Amino acid sequence: MTEGYASTAPVIKVAGTPNAALARDVTFLRVEESSDGMKALEMHLTGEGPRPGEAVEGELWLDGRVLDFGAALDISVGPTESAYVIFRGAISAIESSVRASGVPTPIVFAEDRLMQLRLTRRMHTYSQSSDADIVREIARQHGLRADVGADGPTYDVVQQWNQSDLAFLRERARLLQAELWIDDDTLFFATRGQRTATTMTLTVGSELLDVQCRADLAHQRTSVRVSGYDAQERDAIDEEAGADTIQAEIDGGRTGPAVLQQAFGERVSYRVRSGPLVDGEARDWARAEMLRRARAFVTASGTTNGTAAMVVGSTLTLAGVGSPFIGGGYHVTRVCHTYDLTDGFRTYFEAERATVNASGAEA
Repeated sequence: MTEGYASTAPVIKVAGTPNAALARDVTFLRVEESSDGMKALEMHLTGEGPRPGEAVEGELWLDGRVLDFGAALDISVGPTESAYVIFRGAISAIESSVRASGVPTPIVFAEDRLMQLRLTRRMHTYSQSSDADIVREIARQHGLRADVGADGPTYDVVQQWNQSDLAFLRERARLLQAELWIDDDTLFFATRGQRTATTMTLTVGSELLDVQCRADLAHQRTSVRVSGYDAQERDAIDEEAGADTIQAEIDGGRTGPAVLQQAFGERVSYRVRSGPLVDGEARDWARAEMLRRARAFVTASGTTNGTAAMVVGSTLTLAGVGSPFIGGGYHVTRVCHTYDLTDGFRTYFEAERATVNASGAEA
């Protein structure tokens, strides 16, 4: 019984120091992140009880002595020798929820260090810069190191028009299908193949409590075309990414573009909202858009009995989920860790895969 409690109850540090009273008073905890970047925390507490050094009970956690704006929070789950830090950030909002017949509930919200980028808006022009150059410059301005695994083309001019640094980098990431995240003092900007994270197997009836898997052709295309005009060369730009774009990321199975071609014939998508100025931009954008669609052919969402090691970018193998969907290759795109007094520790996840299994696979 003690081992089960140690593996699920959160350990909370404020400014680097464990706070047992704070952990005792947690009634609900949620830590959420997605491939867009930025972990967010919501923590509910019991707001009334014994106060240190006082004989009577009183209001807790709203006096600013422990929990205040900007205070650093670390949340970890698991036995001391193998605990996983599921959140590290700073308090950005404090709320009090009060009902006439109940105990007040202090609620604390916090975000990781990408909050610094969200709070910084600017107008800036980057000349002769790649996306890697832009990420490094923004990281430098925030006192962060940059780890970049997605270069992209070099642009003559890229303009940031009254956007937060976070929104701007998310926009740049979407153009290349890169992912954005932060770990301690390092800002990461990498394509999926350059991101390393945990690998795990989840089995229905064991650690996997429920799961829904779906293969959907609604957003699949047999190819993606990007067009524009090169003013310097005075020539049209027309680049195409086909079904073979996803092949390097798969190991067997049937892809969405292949299934679409077989079931309904050729279906081409034209990307017109972004206007490339040179061929290189168009090629990269067409490839990224084709990857975005093909990667999401199969989606899975599920609940585990608490998987602290799971993060965005984790690779999953699913067992017991039906013959089209069993096996590996699932990339986690969203994770939500929760803790409450009823269910204990739970992990909700969303993941995607580019293929369904060929008929005849064992369930």
